[in-house]
Amino acid sequence: MANAYEMLPQAEKSAVDRLLADTRANQGLAPVDLEAFWRDQEIARADPFGADIPQVPLGAICNWECIFDELGIAQDWWRFLYADRAWALEISRRYNDRAEQIVGRRLLSEEPDQPERQWPEVKALHDIFEAENVWEGGANGSWWLRPAAGTPAELAALLDRVEARLETLRDFMLPANWEAEQRRLRALGVPPPLYRAQRGPCTFACSIYGPENLLLLAYDDPKLFARFSAVLGRAILARARVLDVEAGLTPETAQGRWAWADDNSCLFTPAMYEVFAMPIHRAVFGAYAPKPEHTRYQHSDSNMAHLLPLLGQLDLTGTNFGPTLSVAEIRRHCPHAVIEGQLAPFTFSRNDEPNLVAEFLRDFGQARADRGLRFATAGSINNGSRLTGMRLLMAAIQRHGRYA
Repeated sequence: MANAYEMLPQAEKSAVDRLLADTRANQGLAPVDLEAFWRDQEIARADPFGADIPQVPLGAICNWECIFDELGIAQDWWRFLYADRAWALEISRRYNDRAEQIVGRRLLSEEPDQPERQWPEVKALHDIFEAENVWEGGANGSWWLRPAAGTPAELAALLDRVEARLETLRDFMLPANWEAEQRRLRALGVPPPLYRAQRGPCTFACSIYGPENLLLLAYDDPKLFARFSAVLGRAILARARVLDVEAGLTPETAQGRWAWADDNSCLFTPAMYEVFAMPIHRAVFGAYAPKPEHTRYQHSDSNMAHLLPLLGQLDLTGTNFGPTLSVAEIRRHCPHAVIEGQLAPFTFSRNDEPNLVAEFLRDFGQARADRGLRFATAGSINNGSRLTGMRLLMAAIQRHGRYA
């Protein structure tokens, strides 16, 4: 990507230089009125399009992944997330102590787990498609779905089994102790689980069948390619409906939001995307977010320029696309979307201070007239992203990102 600082007009370069000089003069802490920032942040985050919001809301809020470099300890996701909750809470408290001093807020939860308030596990979409979800990559790995089919014949047979499974999906999804746990948890006032977000159609299908296999299938067997889409869409809606019924929701009262995370969609040509993903989007958004005020959200932190015209047909209300896209490009196709971006994640994680400020000035300049920007990373917030960098963004917003 181009260096944002170098591409700024000279007047804005000078503004960046002044803010960085003031930061160095303040013992490395960007000058910001913390109390005023968070007061204005609460107003702005409620409606980034709001006519009376004082400033751009900040979405680049450091998360648990940032703990390790900040505290100078070895990164160990498995231990933090699953193996040692006492240690995770202890370092979260240490991180929060530091965050409170630098950015004026404790950013991470310090609440211990409450297993007695957890609903029993229900089968997920990948279970319906017979895919095994495994942790790979050691201490700092991630969950990966292993393919459930490798040839067109295997995929066709899998889809046959999925269609049969959908006929008795409640029995398949819910564990044997569901009714008893449902009574107990309802008495405690614990909200029932709902299904309103999913790894997107393209990414999920690539996991089930393999990305190369799936893309070739679009050319080699377009009928099976389309059938895969149709069965996947039916399965998503059927799984959601099972949980809606258990929560006592009707199709009307269940409406309000749906979110996708679909990084692999960038692999699809527009023609492939129209055949495979768009029917699912239209069906799922039609069922769960059909009204203008409902949430229709897409995260795809990759180069999505070629798919923007199709995504524009969905009237998205929230986007988080890759850093190769500009705010202006996204806005042309998604006029009603709150744009979460377009700060490059590596600019944040490398603590590239000139470009942290420059990318904000660039994006705010493109969003100022229409609003609707939540300045966030165009993708994940990664380890290496520092609290001092977050404070610098807060100062840039307070100094240069105000609407009033």
